[in-house]
Amino acid sequence: MLKKKPILLPILITFGVLLIDQASKFWVKTSMYLNQEIKVFGDWAIIHFTENPGMAFGMEFGGDYGKLALSLFRIVAVFALAYYIYFLIKKESPRGLIIAITLIFAGAIGNIIDSVFYGIIFSDSHYQIAEFMPAEGGYGKWLHGRVVDMIYLPIIKGTMPQWVPGMGGDYFIFFRPIFNLADTAISVGVGIILLFQRSFFKEEKKVK
Repeated sequence: MLKKKPILLPILITFGVLLIDQASKFWVKTSMYLNQEIKVFGDWAIIHFTENPGMAFGMEFGGDYGKLALSLFRIVAVFALAYYIYFLIKKESPRGLIIAITLIFAGAIGNIIDSVFYGIIFSDSHYQIAEFMPAEGGYGKWLHGRVVDMIYLPIIKGTMPQWVPGMGGDYFIFFRPIFNLADTAISVGVGIILLFQRSFFKEEKKVK
């Protein structure tokens, strides 16, 4: 039998991430129209409503069939991550590693919910505020929903120095991608693993 406390931590993290992620997306979807923005801290922290039909941080993937394949891949990946978390708990792996993988798991579920359900539970957001559960049906179909993104942090704006190869003189913005809290959870999880990988995986290296 697995101990209750190690199991409780991933459950709390997952539900916490999903609650905040989905609450923010529902608020944006039912309060803003597409491409509307609200400045939070001047010009460098903005809520900018956009929808992403593909992967994280606004990247896209191959039309309708690509979208379906991506949604199915995400679902398979989530099941794999769930099993890996179970494996880590059973193995009594470092808590930090369990937290990191759980953040990635929770973030993936957050975006899967958009992909699977949003196309049928929301009307379109172009030039209007979306309606939740519209009588005429949603803007899409199962597994073809668009992921809601809203966090935009154009902290640095300027012109690339002329000496930069291929980009000299070009206007740039950092950070340009628009993302959501699920993406943030995934990025934090990956960052934790990269920062502490030596301590997380030192036992495996010794066995080899």
